Amino acid sequence: MKIKKDDNVIVLTGKDKGKTGKVIKAMPKENRVIVSGVNMYKKNQKARKQGQKGQVIEVNGSINVSNVALKK
Repeated sequence: MKIKKDDNVIVLTGKDKGKTGKVIKAMPKENRVIVSGVNMYKKNQKARKQGQKGQVIEVNGSINVSNVALKK
C-alpha cells in the first residue's frame, strides 16, 4: 500500500467522488484508509452521565484504498 498517514488524496469513486482530504489513519492489513471529511456518517451517542443528553455525532468511515489516489 503506497498511501500513508498524512498524505493528501482525492476520491475516485463513490458518493464523495472528487473530494480531497488528508489521510487520518491507514490500515494496510484491511486495505482501507480513513480520510478527513470523506464518507461521513451519523452515529447516535447515548448519555454518559445522569442528566446529560444524548447526541448525534458525525464520524469518518473508512474507504478502500483502491478508491483513492495521491494528490499531486
